[in-house]
Amino acid sequence: MRDIMDIKLYNTLTREKEVFQPIHAGKVGLYTCGPTVYWFAHIGNLRAFLFADVLRRVLQFNDLVVTQIMNITDVGHLVGDGDEGEDKLEVGAKRDGKTAWDIAEFYTQAFLKDSDALNILPATKYTKATDHIPEQIEMIQKLEENGFTYQTSDGIYFDTSKLADYGRLGGQKAEEKEAGARVEMGEKRNATDFALWKFSPEGEQRQMEWNSPWGVGFPGWHIECSAMSTKYLGQTFDIHTGGIDHIAVHHENELAQTEGAYGTLQANFWLHSEFLTVDGGRMGKSLGNLFTLDDLVKKGFDVMAYRYLVLGAHYRSKLNFTFESLEASQNALTRLRSVVRTWELGGEVSSEYETAFCSAVNDDLNTSQALAIVWKLVDDGELDFASKSATLLLFDRILGLGLGADVGHKLEISPKVQSLIQARDEARANKDWKTSDALRDEIASYGFEVMDTPEGTKVK
Repeated sequence: MRDIMDIKLYNTLTREKEVFQPIHAGKVGLYTCGPTVYWFAHIGNLRAFLFADVLRRVLQFNDLVVTQIMNITDVGHLVGDGDEGEDKLEVGAKRDGKTAWDIAEFYTQAFLKDSDALNILPATKYTKATDHIPEQIEMIQKLEENGFTYQTSDGIYFDTSKLADYGRLGGQKAEEKEAGARVEMGEKRNATDFALWKFSPEGEQRQMEWNSPWGVGFPGWHIECSAMSTKYLGQTFDIHTGGIDHIAVHHENELAQTEGAYGTLQANFWLHSEFLTVDGGRMGKSLGNLFTLDDLVKKGFDVMAYRYLVLGAHYRSKLNFTFESLEASQNALTRLRSVVRTWELGGEVSSEYETAFCSAVNDDLNTSQALAIVWKLVDDGELDFASKSATLLLFDRILGLGLGADVGHKLEISPKVQSLIQARDEARANKDWKTSDALRDEIASYGFEVMDTPEGTKVK
């Protein structure tokens, strides 16, 4: 049995690395900010979900029972963070010529497919904003009773001046945030105030709108997460995760709403993953460098190579994506898979390697160090193969690279593929390069790659 180690996590709220102690012994309530389902998740989005997956795996590895709630934002997320512009779902509906409801369902399923491809553990429950309108209205009413709201011509707003510590998550006081704010004030009392409920535009019927005590409309983006996390995880719960871009606005406002409504801290720990850049710069559709998982597949990459790439950097460090770095990750993963196929099964876990690995992942999810330990294990000439197998399979409970399909399973080449390889060798011997290339493609269709080496043809 493993020695129990402390789990240390960097808490954005305190700006310190702290020993994690669950509120209820042996159990963890984890809320992960999910996708806004108006388009495909891009690889930058997916980095945040991979980080949350590693966190959950580490918690479970330490014998904690995790209840993970992930929201599906299918209404209320406007194009502008300052409560202006169209709803992203309405924009998606116009773009694709479908209803907002159809858009939400299509891109929800696309997100779940990507998550499955990356071996991200399914959330305990996925909660749609549109399924929880009553809970959101109830929370707004609570804020109204407590004196935190006011009404304008376009909605119900949260008055941030009424909360003394507004801005503490991002480490910036409300007056400092206001000084740097670049939003249209309109009828807002303070630049940092935000919408709790937006009224449907006069003379226009939205595809997604509901009756409320204040009029027909739809919820603000931030109230959704506060209401759903409270319903399923209680007050206060253990951990809230998301991307670093959520700190200053979305998560700050969630924190404010929960405190304003119930006088409690929403979550004890707030964890955030850093940005993914592309070729050293920002991602954007207009720049032509915003890639989805399908884009990587179309370029011939294994999706697990992207997971490996993400594991190679600490979640709180910027990660620069290039196709060269993705190719290096794919080569490393291919080598790992090839090596472990020759190992035998049935050994005992190495306590020395296990201790080192646990120490790395329990220290604020240090996956880059954990991968270094994996390669040290692979190259260890003294440890027997069976013990290596058992140890690596234990590690993969956190890494999630699906190595169970490779460890101890020798590569089996079907007679059909063997005959194609032989035919290709004959074509090369006859300098029939056209036939050779065609046979290479046919072999690839069976899931194998042939490599021409000085020692002859090799297959992976």
